[in-house]
Amino acid sequence: MPGVYRQARPAGGGPYVFYVSHDGDDENDGMSPEKPWRTLDHANGVRFQPGDRLRLKGGERFRGSVTLEKGEAGSSTEPVVIESYGAGRATIAPRGTSGITVHDTAGVEIRNVSLVGDRKALREGVGIAFRARLPGVRRLDHVRITNVEATGFQNGISVGAEKGAVDGYSDVRVTDVSVHHNLEAGLVFYGPGFEAERPAYAHTGLRIDRVKAYSNAGDPDSDTRNTGSGVVLGSVRDARVMRSVAHDNGSRSAADAEEGPEGIWVYDSTRVVLENNRSYRNRTGSRVDGGGFGLDNNVSRSVMQYNLAYGNDGPGFLVYSGKPTGAHENNVVRFNMSWDDARKLPEYGGIVAYGARMRNLDIYHNTVVMRTEDLASAEAVGNRPPALRLQDGMRGVRVHNNIFATDGGPLVAAQSSYGPGTLRLQGNDYYSTGPWSLDWGAQRFTALDDWRTDSLQEMLDGEPTGSSNDPCLPGLADPVASGAGPGSLVPHCEGEVPLGLGPQVLGVDLGSVDYFGNRVPRSPKAGAAQTPTTG
Repeated sequence: MPGVYRQARPAGGGPYVFYVSHDGDDENDGMSPEKPWRTLDHANGVRFQPGDRLRLKGGERFRGSVTLEKGEAGSSTEPVVIESYGAGRATIAPRGTSGITVHDTAGVEIRNVSLVGDRKALREGVGIAFRARLPGVRRLDHVRITNVEATGFQNGISVGAEKGAVDGYSDVRVTDVSVHHNLEAGLVFYGPGFEAERPAYAHTGLRIDRVKAYSNAGDPDSDTRNTGSGVVLGSVRDARVMRSVAHDNGSRSAADAEEGPEGIWVYDSTRVVLENNRSYRNRTGSRVDGGGFGLDNNVSRSVMQYNLAYGNDGPGFLVYSGKPTGAHENNVVRFNMSWDDARKLPEYGGIVAYGARMRNLDIYHNTVVMRTEDLASAEAVGNRPPALRLQDGMRGVRVHNNIFATDGGPLVAAQSSYGPGTLRLQGNDYYSTGPWSLDWGAQRFTALDDWRTDSLQEMLDGEPTGSSNDPCLPGLADPVASGAGPGSLVPHCEGEVPLGLGPQVLGVDLGSVDYFGNRVPRSPKAGAAQTPTTG
């Protein structure tokens, strides 16, 4: 850390392994489990070089923090490693600051440690913070964070390029991590402000796998920005978030905030894939957001696929552009499942898309079920959220082969009476266990045929497409039977599940598998599941 005393390294070239244990002594050389140092403060005085390791005894709690500065750390072949040894994880408990901070360097691996913040760290610290602050330099390469827990901080893990820095980090892997009970977010990437004319992305080559982000409650005093999210990716290119879970975040976010939290979401980024994740029971203290997944401002060439959202205050899946930059384009939402989302905010829906100058969005082979029993607010009961909500500002939007199901709420709510040249719906199934309704601009339709004739939607070469067949979803027929899991959204009959339109007709790449990993046939069925189950 700045101003810390840097002790001399041992004679010889290294690399070295340094040990710290409560049984040790800071007068030892620290270079074996038999002669460890005692305090983290003493170990932090070492100037680490490529290949060095700092090993903390598992099961013990160490007060203090670790900071690596420019000129320290290593490389992809000789990283500096911070880890536990012996049985269990070591715990780093900083005194009102961040636990591990890495400034303007990389070639760092952090694994098998816990970080626990105190009351001051909850407002001012980060469990693990990587900070790039140098302008005009190439990205800092190779970061690994594995088998780590971070709790009780402002942010659990944060990777950022500060104002004035163009480039951040590349080749980043965050795996088997738990970030929970932090104030503002679990896992965060961020960079400089976005410029649509010359988009630059601070971080590239991210792989986030098996992250659990939960109970990051949000700051009730922060009304100028969003707080309380699980996983947030900003200013990234070529990123993948997979097999991760975000739940019960955002419960204490500010009531009058202009923007709110989401479970897992992306902004100012390109070529991002969110796949095989779950996001549920996320909340918002205000009238905005609180959803499961989101592609927010200035996101391009990105995909949300094979994800499950349920029980969120806001939308299950949100595609939104609030800024008229023209940088929100060419995104895909496919083979996802949304179950009982928009529980608090009926002005959203299961899938929601809107925004300024948004272009070329494909929404296909999703299954959305909206039930109004036990909604979180009386307002939501009186104004039922739709399965799909479409609002102005978009063009080149295609909605194909989805199952939209409600228990009497509107199946689709469109702000305007869109013509097929702006927005095209084809091959979808629209089913309700209650009165059938669809809001199209100022009109409400109560039958598929009437809407099709008036809107020219659900037509292909002069022939009708789409259906209002019962998709045989057990969770819709018997909500108590299967709860809010994927099984609730799998058709349990053969004949009634409507056929969608094939990829040759749609002119899109459906991918090779459905939500469950089943092969997508040449003549696919509507919805996220392609192989019906029985029993």
